[in-house]
Amino acid sequence: MKRIKKIVLFEGQKIRRYWDEAKELWYFSVVDVIAVLINQPEHKRAQSYWTTLKNRLKEEGSEVVTKCDQLKMQATDGKYYLTDVADTEGMFRIIQSIPYAPQLPHHRLCSF
Repeated sequence: MKRIKKIVLFEGQKIRRYWDEAKELWYFSVVDVIAVLINQPEHKRAQSYWTTLKNRLKEEGSEVVTKCDQLKMQATDGKYYLTDVADTEGMFRIIQSIPYAPQLPHHRLCSF
């Protein structure tokens, strides 16, 4: 499975992503997207937000969390860590579950 790693900028912040050629899908770092949406530049706080949201979604029986995968992505320290990722469809569902998150037009996320 060939993967292309890319970092893109969205609203001035970096979003890590992978292109899975076999599935023909982009996978986005959930924490990176959440950090942009909640305007949180600190990774640990965005991670904490995602952990809380993920637990709430699991309790509600949402399938969004079960559709998240984990891929090793490079962190700011240069090391690779397992990171929650979602494809475009999964990311839209996560975005919809964030209170007060701006509702992004489909073309904005796809244009990464």
